[in-house]
Amino acid sequence: MKLRIRSNAIRLRLTMSEFDQFRSTGTVKQSVDFGKVGGELTYQLSVSTTAETLTAEFDGRSIVVSVPEKEAHDWITSDVVGIENIQPTGGGRSLRILVEKDFACLTTRKHEDETDAFPNPFVTGAC
Repeated sequence: MKLRIRSNAIRLRLTMSEFDQFRSTGTVKQSVDFGKVGGELTYQLSVSTTAETLTAEFDGRSIVVSVPEKEAHDWITSDVVGIENIQPTGGGRSLRILVEKDFACLTTRKHEDETDAFPNPFVTGAC
């Protein structure tokens, strides 16, 4: 699962196997180990029985993105690419949350393993 943070937006991208795991277990979790310098950052996508909208929480070490059950069901049983929400954070600010299927890039990139990425719908022939 890829995590992208830019300004006040977070994006999670799931490979096909992670999407299957989310479909079967309701949770996908990854971590980044910074070693002795900073410890470990975990990020997780989970189905929630209590959330009313797509939400994100951060406790200083973990980012947890929660998807309401119905929204998760609708996403995993359709061809919809992603789900998103704008979460108010206070003081007139907000956090954009986006969860997507991870598509293969249209051009090959060095050091990128895309063998588990969803086929890109814009590819019309062999690469």
